[in-house]
Amino acid sequence: MTTELTQTKTESAIRFAQQAERLSLVPHDPLREHAGETAVEARFITPQDPIIETASGGRLPTVPIREAQKLNKLKDEVEGRDSSRDATASGGLRQSEQEKSAAMQERAEFEKQHDTKPYTKSSLFHSPSANLSLRNAPPPSQTNPLFPPLPLYGPSTVLRDWQCMSFRVSSFFLSLSFLGVIVLGSAFTSIPLMLRHVGLRLTGKNPDARRPFYTEEERRKKERQEAETAWTNPGQSTDNLEKFRDSDGECASHCNTYEPTEGGVDPLICDVGYYARRVGLDVEEFKVQTEDGFIITLWHVYNPKEYVPVSSAHRGYKKPEVFPNGHVRSGHTNGACGSQYKDGKRRYPVLLIHGLLQSSGAYCCNDDDSLAFFLCKSGFDVWLGNNRCGFKPEHSMLQYSDPRMWAWNIRQMGVIDLPAFISRVLSETGFDKLGLVCHSQGTTQTFVALAKGQRPDLGNKISVFCALAPAAYAGPLIGKMYFKFMRIISPGMFRIIFGIHAFIPFMMTMHAMLPGKLYGALGYRVFSFLFNWTDDRWDQGLRDRMFQFAPVYVSAESMRWWLGRECFAKQKCILATREEGKQEDEEDEEEDYFIHNKSHPTEEVNTGPENNDDQSRGRTAWYDAQVPPFALWVTGSDDLVDGKRLLRRFERGREPHVRVVHSKVIEEYEHLDVIWAMDSIEKVGKEVRKVLWETASPNAHNTCRTPEGCEDVG
Repeated sequence: MTTELTQTKTESAIRFAQQAERLSLVPHDPLREHAGETAVEARFITPQDPIIETASGGRLPTVPIREAQKLNKLKDEVEGRDSSRDATASGGLRQSEQEKSAAMQERAEFEKQHDTKPYTKSSLFHSPSANLSLRNAPPPSQTNPLFPPLPLYGPSTVLRDWQCMSFRVSSFFLSLSFLGVIVLGSAFTSIPLMLRHVGLRLTGKNPDARRPFYTEEERRKKERQEAETAWTNPGQSTDNLEKFRDSDGECASHCNTYEPTEGGVDPLICDVGYYARRVGLDVEEFKVQTEDGFIITLWHVYNPKEYVPVSSAHRGYKKPEVFPNGHVRSGHTNGACGSQYKDGKRRYPVLLIHGLLQSSGAYCCNDDDSLAFFLCKSGFDVWLGNNRCGFKPEHSMLQYSDPRMWAWNIRQMGVIDLPAFISRVLSETGFDKLGLVCHSQGTTQTFVALAKGQRPDLGNKISVFCALAPAAYAGPLIGKMYFKFMRIISPGMFRIIFGIHAFIPFMMTMHAMLPGKLYGALGYRVFSFLFNWTDDRWDQGLRDRMFQFAPVYVSAESMRWWLGRECFAKQKCILATREEGKQEDEEDEEEDYFIHNKSHPTEEVNTGPENNDDQSRGRTAWYDAQVPPFALWVTGSDDLVDGKRLLRRFERGREPHVRVVHSKVIEEYEHLDVIWAMDSIEKVGKEVRKVLWETASPNAHNTCRTPEGCEDVG
């Protein structure tokens, strides 16, 4: 009996070593030179996200659930634990529950691929397991149509390296050809506009005079020229108070508080700190390690007259964990801000997250009308999060060429990057909650992270979620020819064309090589062609600056999630299948019929779907009671996303737990106008400021300074 047990353990140890090698950083190492890089267990940071921990404590990105389960089960066998009874090392998820859930996932995937029956989220999402805690709930199988499994890339081998190189070579030429077609398309579609402008010039008219803010643009242009001259020639008068006056002709309250430390002609560089210093602020950069080992960047905007930047060692990345025990108390005494701001003068923390292909520099392009600088000067403690890879891809263990560095999509940005940002900000400020402001894709990753079955407990760390141009439903632009091409090709062909690493990295090469003015003009034309928006409401004099902070490195897998044949482009929604969307539309049409058809008697109207109880209307709810309050600013002329449909979802009672504290549809705004329009501070920024303060806790009101413009908020 003892011999048999020993033999069984030996066999398990061999199989465990083989499975560990599959998931390790490097292949089998007989000399043990890289023993610390060997996989030892899988940790489930969410029910769907097992990451690999190595012997040295390092982290490797998410792997398929079955691979993680197999590693943990073999580990249990080797160590003499019963996986069916004892909680495994996977964060408290019982192995038997994992296996059942994985089997359900495989069955659902089979049915979806073979069309054996309709596959809906609600049928599986609202099972008894959905009521379990985040750590103990089995992986919900409903996410398959929306978040299909990521590919598994093992450690480097000759065959794998050859395959990766093949993908890189094919994608270099094919994606470059695709980019060339887009650039040519943008050039050809610009010709009619150029001819119209030339025609107006020939008739003695100024084509820019038709722009909605032409007079204000000219005034600001003149002010910038005067400021540049004054900075370059300090002997000339610098008392031009006009450049500090607000729309009512009164001197802005901060004109003597914030003194610029940079100036002159704008060199058009990708440096947030430089543009902060032009308006009397500054920026320090923090490094944050995510739970799967990525090193991401967090920018802190501050007033140099009241805050001293912390050391580079303090700003470096910490352990790959979020919300460690005592992080609020420690942050209050040892954090970068918590240790410097005293009670009564503290600043309430606000985290801003950027959109697709952008960085958070998008919030810092418009001088004092930049949302980040406006909130900072209003009295908030402003932090800017930049998702994984960004301008400089970094990982604690992986290199750029490793395909595992790029095996992620919107889910990982939501359930891993976002908690890492929030945890670090709270640890540096000493608060238990913060205000979250997101634009476009930033709203998507937050909507995903807060959903049931993802990371809903994150809602307990957010006082309010301000969504600018919320991206939950697709707009009509998804049907454009170039997007349709990406949707009709197979996943295999997508990887041949766009690779398994970064998505068209040549764009970043162009960014580094081209002069700022040329790159800004080209960037605007290309993105305007792709996303069907204009610069009509922007300050044209700053447009080239706006494109210095985009694009950034994103994974090809992430773009496949947005535009490929399986996920968002097909489902037209981030958290519901296409079938569920059609069902919602039918219910809304039926409800509108009962509401608006006056020919029906009262008795019939009362039987309409609008009178269904909340439980019935919320049967497909995405969120539970942990969700924070929402505030939404919807762009009414946006072809990229359909924010009005999201508002309708909330208004029709499909999310009984969501409390919308503010909503606004700005009909004339396009997708980027919420952060770049010349009147965005008036129409968006001041309302965001007020909502952030209104939803802050009473304790925050007692310990923080009251933001400018919020004196009337109780």
